[in-house]
Amino acid sequence: MNDPVDIRRRHLLLSSAGAAAAAGLGTLSPEALAQAKPKPLPKYVEWKYVDSMIVHSSNTIETRRSAFGTSVIVPNDILFVRNNISPPDDSIVADADSWEVAVEGVRNPGKITIGELRRLGITTVASVLQCSGNGRGFFKHKASGAQWKVGASGCVIWSGVPVAAVAKAMGGVASGAKFITGTGGEKIPAGVDPKKVMVERSVPLSALDSALLAWELNGEPLAIAHGGPLRLVIPGFYGVNNVKYLSHLAFTEKETTANIQTSGYRVRPIGHKGAPAQPSMWGMNVKSWINSPSGEPGEMVRAGTVQIHGVAFAGLHAAARVEVSLDGGKNWKNAHFVGPDLGRYAWRQFVFAAELESGTHTLMSRATDTAGNTQPPDRVENERAYGHNGWRDHAVKVTVA
Repeated sequence: MNDPVDIRRRHLLLSSAGAAAAAGLGTLSPEALAQAKPKPLPKYVEWKYVDSMIVHSSNTIETRRSAFGTSVIVPNDILFVRNNISPPDDSIVADADSWEVAVEGVRNPGKITIGELRRLGITTVASVLQCSGNGRGFFKHKASGAQWKVGASGCVIWSGVPVAAVAKAMGGVASGAKFITGTGGEKIPAGVDPKKVMVERSVPLSALDSALLAWELNGEPLAIAHGGPLRLVIPGFYGVNNVKYLSHLAFTEKETTANIQTSGYRVRPIGHKGAPAQPSMWGMNVKSWINSPSGEPGEMVRAGTVQIHGVAFAGLHAAARVEVSLDGGKNWKNAHFVGPDLGRYAWRQFVFAAELESGTHTLMSRATDTAGNTQPPDRVENERAYGHNGWRDHAVKVTVA
């Protein structure tokens, strides 16, 4: 049931002449820099580093492939943003400890504040946060939604209280429960049926052992842009299940009947409507891609030794191996992991030193996880372009001079 569906800105120095030279890269041409002027950020995320972001809309903001560094953790100021509906007002994070969550499906249901939650325990976990539609921009049928490539993702560190500790403090999970259901605190527009727009997701109860209620992201209080003051985090699951502005937590016998669960985030053939019998976007699949060289327009790569680097992860499993191809997938060689192993839910940085001659090269990576699952060559065509982990589309084409 849980199977995958079948630091701040130091890293930005890679775009400088010195660091790029160390990696075997050149710099962006003046023409490319002029064309790359970013769209302005909306007010609630104006603190982010705009040059590292691609603004698709006010609620969908992507991290540029070239902005990912080699230090595993993605800083808050370049982490992608995805909201299903507009976020609440910033005032809800002003006094975070007073934020209340209603808890049901336990023997002693009631409300509890973040201040009270802090007394129950603390846990910290590194995990990949990834939108279900990451990679949608590669699909040919132009599915509705932001046309993400690789940047609707990031490896981050969450801190908060284990959901299991909350349940225990409230008498334990009631008998018959099969799901953890979280409800977001977004404001529902007047005159709209809440079930049609509310963010309420259910995941299997087996996620209880790893789930947490997070109030901190990468060592900072959780900002409104990323679900503050409190977010339900389900490590290894796609981002939509990590409910923001958590206002209600329940242990339920059935999945929620909100549209975002019954018909939304369901994998189905192109042209078909969503339905409860279709696979839900729960556990993430095995995936990798190269971040540098990035293949972005205007990038110049010098002939000689080039340090090719990227990331690999596998949702509920750990990445075990990454291979790199320099010839479009005809031949593969093993890359090696660098940096700390932050656990099975985090991604691993990989590096492969290649000798690249002048000309055009197609570089790609493929990962294998600890369960033996290997990244496939191609995407699985589906209506909403979810769960894309095919290595062929994620390749980068670079020109070496």
